[in-house]
Amino acid sequence: MTQLGEMLMTKSKFTKMIEDCVVNSRLSYMDAIIHLCELNKMELEDVKKFISEPVKEKLEAEAMELNFLPKGSQLPLE
Repeated sequence: MTQLGEMLMTKSKFTKMIEDCVVNSRLSYMDAIIHLCELNKMELEDVKKFISEPVKEKLEAEAMELNFLPKGSQLPLE
């Protein structure tokens, strides 16, 4: 996504896109975010600002469940 495309993206729009991917495509939150980044030509590092708090919490829970994070740790999405 170009700089202009990023300017048009909002946190609520990106959250809706993530939730739609999770429900409709049965993707995990991690996979949905990666898929949307690829689809919209966005860098993973650039989407941190578009990830809402509820999605961050679900992403952290997923990461802990998959042992990507120790129980009780947080993802560096601040």
